[in-house]
Amino acid sequence: MPEAGLPRPEVAVPPVRQERWVSPMLRRILLVNALPLLLLVVTLLYLDQYQNGLIEAEVSALRTQAQIYAGALSEAAVRDDTPDRPTLLPERARPLMLGLTVPTPNAQARVFDTSGQLVTDSRVREGPGGAVITEPLPPPVERSTVMGAISRAYDIALGVLPHPATPHIESVSGNGLDWQPDLRDGIRVTPNGPGRDVPPFIRRTEEGRLLVSVAVPVMRNRVQAGVILLTSEAREVDNSLFQVRVSIMSLFMLALVLTLVLSFYLSRTLARPMIRLAAAADSMREGKGRAGHVPADLTSRSDEVGELAVALDISAHALWARMDAIERFAADVAHEIKNPLTSIRSAIETSRRIENPDQQKKLLAIIGEDVVRLDRLISDISDASRVDAELSRATTERVDIAPMLATLADIHQSTRDAGAPVIVVDAPESGLVVAGVEGRLVQVLRNLIGNAASFSPLNGQITLHARETGAVVEVAVEDEGPGIPDHRLEEVFDRFYSERPRSEHFGKHSGLGLSICRQIVEALSGRISAENRRDDTGRILGARFVVRLPKAG
Repeated sequence: MPEAGLPRPEVAVPPVRQERWVSPMLRRILLVNALPLLLLVVTLLYLDQYQNGLIEAEVSALRTQAQIYAGALSEAAVRDDTPDRPTLLPERARPLMLGLTVPTPNAQARVFDTSGQLVTDSRVREGPGGAVITEPLPPPVERSTVMGAISRAYDIALGVLPHPATPHIESVSGNGLDWQPDLRDGIRVTPNGPGRDVPPFIRRTEEGRLLVSVAVPVMRNRVQAGVILLTSEAREVDNSLFQVRVSIMSLFMLALVLTLVLSFYLSRTLARPMIRLAAAADSMREGKGRAGHVPADLTSRSDEVGELAVALDISAHALWARMDAIERFAADVAHEIKNPLTSIRSAIETSRRIENPDQQKKLLAIIGEDVVRLDRLISDISDASRVDAELSRATTERVDIAPMLATLADIHQSTRDAGAPVIVVDAPESGLVVAGVEGRLVQVLRNLIGNAASFSPLNGQITLHARETGAVVEVAVEDEGPGIPDHRLEEVFDRFYSERPRSEHFGKHSGLGLSICRQIVEALSGRISAENRRDDTGRILGARFVVRLPKAG
C-alpha cells in the first residue's frame, strides 16, 4: 500500500479586501479633529467681518448726521459779515444743537470755532437759577453674570487666537465724553477746510461703552466757520456683537460637547476593542483555553476592528490546530522511533545470552537493518519538519512541469533494474507552467513515482499524464498495482501510515513520503488526491495519484 502523509490543518482564509484611500476609521478621526476647529475659525472670521461692518455703518450714519447738523448751523448760526471770515454765533448755536440732539439721547454734539474754542455742547444745559448741568449718557445695559462671563471668555479667546485686524479702538478713562481730540493736529482745521477727510475716533471707556466720534467742518460760502464733533454711543454695535458672541460661544460649547461625545464614541468603538483584542492575544500567548478568546461581538463587526478580530480568531484556531498537529506528530515520531530501538535493544540483550556465532550474526544483521531504518526515519522526519518553514521563506517562480516529467522518466529508464516498471509520459513537451519551487516539485514527483514503482508488478508500466485544465495544471501518476482500498483513499496521506507489498523488505520506507507530498502541494495552493483505476466491470487496474496546481499567470 502507498505511504501515509502529514495532513495540514484546514484553516479558513478571509477574503482580502481592497485598500481604500479613506477608511471609516479615518473619516471618524477627521470628523472629530477638524469639525470643531473649522467651526471656531469660520465663526471668528465671520464675527470680525460683522464687527467691521457694524462700525463702518455706525460711522457712516454718524457722519451723515453730523453733516446735517453742520448744514443747519451754517444756515442758522453763522454770521458772514466778513465773507472770508464767517463767525459762529453761540447764542444761536446752543438752542439749535439742543433741539437737533433731542431725538438721539445717546449722542453728544460739540461745536468748535476755527481757533479750537468750544462754542456749545449739547449735553450742557442751563438749570434753575442759572446753574450749568451736564447730562450724563443713559446707563449701560445690565447683563447677567453668565452673559458677562461668556463675553469675557470670548475676549480672552479672541486675544489668544489669530484673527484679522479690526478698527483701532482706544481705551480712555472716565466717561469718555470729556475727551476731545487736538483740533489743530487731529482735526487739522485750516482756512481751506481739509477737515472733510478726518478719520473717525473710536474709543472704549472704563464702563465698557463704545463711543464713536466724527468731525465735520461747518462751511459758509465754501469757507470754514468751525467744526462740529458729533459723538454717539454705539450701543447697537455692542448689542449686536454681544448676541453674535453668545451665538459663537454657544456653537463652541456645542462643538465641545460633540467632540467629547464623539471622543467617547471612538473610545467605545476603537480604543476599548483594541484593548480587548490585546487582552485576547495575551490570553492566547499564555495558553488559556483553545476557543472563545476573541469576543463574538468584535468578530461580528463590519469595520476594520471586525476584520482584525476575525483575523486574530482565525490565527488562534490555526495556531491551535498546528500545535495539535505538532503534538500528534511528536507522539507518532516517538512511537515510530521506539519500534526500531526496541528491536535493537532486544537483539542486543539476546546476543548477550547466546554463544552461537551464526545466531549472533543474525542478530547483528537485525541490528544493522534497524539502524538503517532508524537513520532513514530520522532523515524523513527532519525533511517533513522543514518543509513548511522552507516553503514559507522560499520565493515561488515559474516552473514548467512538462520537461520535468520527461527528465524524471529518462533518469528512471537509465537507472532501472531488470524487471522494474517502465515509465511512459503522456504530456506535451512544454507549456505546463505553474508557480512553485522547482526542487520541492521534483521531490513530489519522485515520491509519487517511487511509490508507484514499489507497487508495480514485474515489467509493469507507470504512466505520467499531464495536461492543462482551465486555470489548473493536472499531473497524474498511474501504476498497475493492486490499488488502494476505498476506505483508505484519505488515510494513505496520514503520517507514518505504511502498508507495503509483501515482497518489499521491511523498514525500507518510513511512511512519510505521501505526507510530505501533501505538505508541499498544499503549501503551493494545490491539491493532491488518490483514487483507483477500474475497467468497465469495476475491477481495479491500479492506483492513480492526481496533483492539481494553479497555472502561473
